[in-house]
Amino acid sequence: MEQQEYLINGLTSKEVDERIKNGQINTDSNPSTKTVGQIIRGNICTFFNLLNIILGLLVIFVGSYKNALFLGVIFFNIIIGIFQEIRAKRVIDRLSLVSAPKALVVREGKRKEIPTSEIVLGDLTELSAGKQICSDCKVLEGECEVNESLITGESDPVFKKVGDEMMSGSFVVSGNVKARVIRVGADNFAAKMTAGAKYLKKNNSVMLKSLDTIIKVIAVCIVPMAAGLFLNSIFRASQPTDRAVVSTVAALIGMIPEGLYLLASVVMAVSTIRLAAKRTLAQDMYCIETLARVDTLCLDKTGTITEGKMQVENTRLLIEDFPLDKAMTAFAAVMRDDNPTFNAVKARWGDDKAAYEIKAVRTIPFSSAKKWSGAEFKQGSVIFGAPEFILETDYEKIRPLCESAQQEGCRVLLAAYSDKPFEGHELPKDIKAAALIYIGDIIRREAPETLAYFEKQGVDIKIISGDNPLTVSKIAGKAGVKNADRYVDAASLSEGDIEEAVKEYTVFGRVTPSQKLLIVKALKAQGKTVGMTGDGVNDVLALKEADCSIAMQSGSDAARSVSNLVLLDSNFASMPKVVAEGRRSVNNLQRSGALFLTKTIYSFILALIFMFLPLPYPFQPIQLTLISTMAIGTPSFLLALVPNTDIIKGSFIRNIMKNAMPQGIAVAVCSIASVLVAEFTDIPMDCMSTLTTIIVAAVSFFIVFRLMKPMRIWKGILLALLIGGFSGAALLFPSFFALKPLALNSIIAAAVIIAVGIGIITLLEKAADPILDFFYGVFVKLRKAVRSIRRKVLHS
Repeated sequence: MEQQEYLINGLTSKEVDERIKNGQINTDSNPSTKTVGQIIRGNICTFFNLLNIILGLLVIFVGSYKNALFLGVIFFNIIIGIFQEIRAKRVIDRLSLVSAPKALVVREGKRKEIPTSEIVLGDLTELSAGKQICSDCKVLEGECEVNESLITGESDPVFKKVGDEMMSGSFVVSGNVKARVIRVGADNFAAKMTAGAKYLKKNNSVMLKSLDTIIKVIAVCIVPMAAGLFLNSIFRASQPTDRAVVSTVAALIGMIPEGLYLLASVVMAVSTIRLAAKRTLAQDMYCIETLARVDTLCLDKTGTITEGKMQVENTRLLIEDFPLDKAMTAFAAVMRDDNPTFNAVKARWGDDKAAYEIKAVRTIPFSSAKKWSGAEFKQGSVIFGAPEFILETDYEKIRPLCESAQQEGCRVLLAAYSDKPFEGHELPKDIKAAALIYIGDIIRREAPETLAYFEKQGVDIKIISGDNPLTVSKIAGKAGVKNADRYVDAASLSEGDIEEAVKEYTVFGRVTPSQKLLIVKALKAQGKTVGMTGDGVNDVLALKEADCSIAMQSGSDAARSVSNLVLLDSNFASMPKVVAEGRRSVNNLQRSGALFLTKTIYSFILALIFMFLPLPYPFQPIQLTLISTMAIGTPSFLLALVPNTDIIKGSFIRNIMKNAMPQGIAVAVCSIASVLVAEFTDIPMDCMSTLTTIIVAAVSFFIVFRLMKPMRIWKGILLALLIGGFSGAALLFPSFFALKPLALNSIIAAAVIIAVGIGIITLLEKAADPILDFFYGVFVKLRKAVRSIRRKVLHS
């Protein structure tokens, strides 16, 4: 009686509250984003900001308030960064909320749909076809078939009856049941399976690592260089203290690429928002870059290159005059099965509305134990299912026909007929094999085009599946996977074999969850950048290990929670859009970021030289602020958002340095030349500073012009506005920017030096590769030496 009452009413509110109080509640599996507070702190509390604030306070302390204007740029950068990250967070949170799974429970006699995170121990859940099982439960009423492929990788449904347990992460494919929740949260089967994935995954963004390397170099150099510049200004250049402080600060703020981190964050935040509009959820901003660098992509068969649905591909009569269409139309009309195989039958023979007037004496639904279903009519019985289970020993007569079709990747089912009725739930006597029905997976319409795209981009495809390797190979071949005939049964591979197998084979069948992880690890050990798609609990460990993991929205909560990207439309065809977005971001950052590093390089060179020359540093902070705003910051942010789908080649730091190094050296040479011209022609120090500012600005605008290629009308207008903005500020507010009128000889000298600077850029670009190779070799040797010393110190 108590059980019957529970089946009607479920838990009471009091019982639910008690369980929540005792912590017997499902944990929230939805990925969480940073809080607003974390975003604000992350954008404010940075090494760059701390350094800039200290430098700003120094110039304020000596009374040069206008030279603290660069703090306004820092403040503006912080505001933009916070705004973009919060905007991206809201988009992600909104999409996560929409995609969050729900569960149907019975409480106090009422059916309620609640988030899966609110399920408590003992809840009565109602599950029907298409519903995901969100917590381990036991069947109390009804029968159903469950697809456990997300857990085991096996696609065949499993029959469940009263008393059977159903595992979280699986789906009901047919039938209706009421079930009691027996485990929640970390005790769930799916949670235990994915426990190995609960570790903090290190960010593998090449861009971030490159930026961090640049920052470390600057951090090491900046303090001793600041001391050297200040002492040189006081004791050798005989400058007053306030002027020495201002010139030292000018040198240091020039070395700091304060906008480069912000540029990377803003570009990635914009990419996140753009992808959200295309139904792709980026749970980690920098994973967009990683996917664009992927050179090996591991794909599951089901749900990726196939729709997860079946279709009737062909038939073969075994009785010459058997009315197959008539029999299967009647069968489809009276059966109520809901599984991929029967749905394929229904799609082929279930459109005849007249057939629905046919009445059956009785029907026996499909079960995974029997492997067949049947319908009894007045004229006789129709049986449909696995031929070896229906015919038993007589199966040998048609085995060659079945195996021939199976080798082509088809599932072979038998339509059989008998004049006799069913004997209870058992097969009738005198069964005749009437026809073979060949059923195959439906390949996604867009899969061949998407796979061809990745092949064209040089991305190696690996198909990893829990299904029969021959079947998977044939389907992969139909979809257009290159070398799909190179397949292997993973059940025959030992752990030691996998490293060689990933070099030789394209298709892996009967793969276990632990083998998926080993395959990804083996590929990474060979220097591959690995992307992986998956939708099941059995994919979680491999998804976590992959450099970039992509989950389908239709998959398990666990797979979505550990993945970098979630395709909300569960459509593999969305992948090229993500790759294109990543390429736009990385290529444009490499190009625009060169503007920031150009300033860092020439500031570094000038600071190094002016530590020893008995001459004043040529800039004031306010002048560098004007140059940075008009010739670096504004164009870099705008150019970083233009379309760019070129394949990413080489390392980020090398590519960015290849552009920045010639430009930085050229600007440094021009700056030194202007100082020497001023020194030998007795140009006053203020005019020398103006001369140097104009020369550096002109060369910087030339660099912007080169980065804008190929030129478009809007780019030409933008460049004109930037030059006009600089010129207007210089002409309208000369005293504010510490600029003085120049004599004719200074203007001529400026024109000559600018021409020389442009020539130097052109010449150095041709020699950039060997120079970079030399310095990179020195850097690698130094890094090895430092690591060796560190290891020795730690061991001692």
